[in-house]
Amino acid sequence: MDNQTIGVFDSGVGGLTVARELRRMLPAAPLVYFGDTARTPYGTKSPETLIRYALEDARFLIGKGAGLIVIACHSAASVATEALRQELRAPVFEVITPSIDQAVAKTKKKVIGLMGTRATVSSRVYEREIGARNDGIKVYSQACPLLVPLVEEGWFDARETRMIIKRYLRPLKNNGIDTLVLGCTHYPLLKPVIAEKIGKRVEIIDPSAEAARAVRDYLEADRALYATRDDRIAESERKGRAEARFFMSDLTPATERIARWFLGENVRLERDGPD
Repeated sequence: MDNQTIGVFDSGVGGLTVARELRRMLPAAPLVYFGDTARTPYGTKSPETLIRYALEDARFLIGKGAGLIVIACHSAASVATEALRQELRAPVFEVITPSIDQAVAKTKKKVIGLMGTRATVSSRVYEREIGARNDGIKVYSQACPLLVPLVEEGWFDARETRMIIKRYLRPLKNNGIDTLVLGCTHYPLLKPVIAEKIGKRVEIIDPSAEAARAVRDYLEADRALYATRDDRIAESERKGRAEARFFMSDLTPATERIARWFLGENVRLERDGPD
C-alpha cells in the first residue's frame, strides 16, 4: 500500500476509541478521522441510508489523504462493508470481523454474548458470521440503546449507568455466556463497570483494540511497505506520533469535551464533512 495514512469514520465520537488504539499501536502512521456528528445516530437508520452515509464518509476521508479505511461504527459495518469494498480501491477494515474472530477463539463453553445498538443486533451479523465459523456456538444478543447517550454525557460510573448496565447484562448472564463482545465503540469507556457486573469469568472483547490489531497486522505483514517508508515516517518514529487530523460534520463545545474523554488527550477538531 503506497499510502499508509489511516482513515477512520464513525457516526460520531465513538470511533475515537479506535483512533486511540491505532495511535497507540501504530504511532508512526498518519491518521485522519471523521465523525458524522451532524447525522448521528446511525443505529436508527435503514440499511440503505447506512450504505449511502458510509460511502460518503469513506470518500471524504480518501479526499483528505487516507489510503486505508476503517469503519469504526458497528451499525455501518454490519450492512455497508461489502459495498465499500466493491466501490473503493482502498483496503477496508471494520470493527466486527476482528471481534468475532477473537470471541470464537476465546469461548470455551461456546456461549457468546453481544451488547450492541439496535441496528447491529437487528442485522444479526454476529450470529451469521459466528455460525459460519462454528455452528456449535450459541450467540445471545442484547440491544443497549441507552448506553451511547450515557457515555456521551460522561456518565461512565454514574449510579444510573451502573443500574442500566446491570439490567442489560441480566439476560446474558442468565444464558451462561463466557465471552462478551462490546458491539459498539462507545462501550469500551464503560468496560470497568461492564466487567464488574458481568463477572470475572467472562472474557470481554473490545472491538476498538481488535480492529486496531487487524490494521497493525496488515501493515506489518507488508514488508515492502515497511522497507520503503519515507523520511517523514522515519522522522515521526524518532520524534513520536505521526500527524493526526480529526474532522466532525457538526462541532459543539460538548463534542470537544467528549473527544478528549475518548482519546485521552487534547486535540483540535475541525468542522468539515461530505458535500
